[in-house]
Formats: sequence, C-alpha cells, structure tokens
Amino acid sequence: MKIEQNKVVEFCYELEVDGQVVDHTTKEKPLDYIHGTGSLLPKLEAHIEGMVPGDRFDVTLSPADGYGEVDPSRIIDLPKAAFEVNGEVREDLLVPGNTIPMMNSMGGVIPGVVLEVSEESVKMDLNHQMAGKTLHFTGEVLTVREATDKELTEGLHGEYVHSCGCGGCHGHDGGECGGCHGHEDGECGCEGGHCSGEGDCGCGCGGGCSGCK
Repeated sequence: MKIEQNKVVEFCYELEVDGQVVDHTTKEKPLDYIHGTGSLLPKLEAHIEGMVPGDRFDVTLSPADGYGEVDPSRIIDLPKAAFEVNGEVREDLLVPGNTIPMMNSMGGVIPGVVLEVSEESVKMDLNHQMAGKTLHFTGEVLTVREATDKELTEGLHGEYVHSCGCGGCHGHDGGECGGCHGHEDGECGCEGGHCSGEGDCGCGCGGGCSGCK
C-alpha cells in the first residue's frame, strides 16, 4: 500500500540541522500520522507521497519550506502576571532558555522560549525553534494502512477531541500569547509528541534513517 490521502503512515527518521542530529525516531518507536491532514511540513509530506513500506527518503528543506525565517515581531514582552497558575507566578518556569508551551487565542499550542526575566515582565521568543534553519531529513517508511473512521474524526491520537497545552495566552495577532494557565499542578504541554506539530520539528520532527535503528 502506498502513501496517499487519509493513510496512516509510520516512519522513522533523523533530522540534521547545521551538521548536528537534533531529532530522531526509531523503528521501535516510529512517528505516525494521517497523510494529507497537515501533520507534516507540506514539502516533506509531498516528498514521501506515493512511497511504500521499505522506501527510504532523503530531503533537504530550506527555511522557506520549513519553519520560515526568524520573525522579530514574535519576540515579545509579557507581564509576569501572565504566568500565574492558581494565583501564583510560576517563577520556577521563568528561567532563560526554558521552553514554555503557551496557548493562543485560537487554542493552538505555541512553544515560547524565555529570553529575559525582569521584575515585572518576561521577554519571550515565540518563533519556532527551527525558524531560519535548513532541515535535512532522512528516513524510512515502515507501515502504511487505511485510517479508521474514528481516527479521521477524532485524530490518530484523539488530538481533534482533546486540547492540550498551557492555556490562557491571548491577545497578540491571533498567534501570540498573553499568559500561561493550565492544569492544577501547573504543568503545561502535550503528551506523546503528537500535538499540532509545534515542537515536533516538522514531522513532527524527524530525520536520518539511513539511520533508523
């Protein structure tokens, strides 16, 4: 069976950026998705369309075909109050270099990186971590099957039904964040790596399976 619209695909991959492997999956724990539903970067998805189990791929994506260039407008200052959970600012999260899943006004999850923390505000970089990067994916298609009606309706992992991530980021261009509130324990984010592609580098993320182990 070949990869085409509404097929469930499993593949392993490595993603190389600037000569370094930054993400990978294995044959034992592959990435899976429903083809044609926007789960992959469009150019990567187009490259593997028509492949069958056992086929290998090797594709390089420019920033324009990946996550775009770095956008200075997506580096923003947010008030510390935006990071309150249960009435208290999560100071333990506000560490430069830390990534905090934020939720935009449309309910989408946007990972933001803490750049600076002052007494009153937090400077966040909401650019994708791979913005401005050339992405080199290598991998192998493992399985291809028909998606069930339930999977097409609810998502392969229920992602069309259940929202995930740190809530409460509202107010910047429909794609930006204004705060973090979420579960009672203050934890934010998605389980299983199947959330909205952000933080999944493009396959998700993936690459180097001349290299799948």
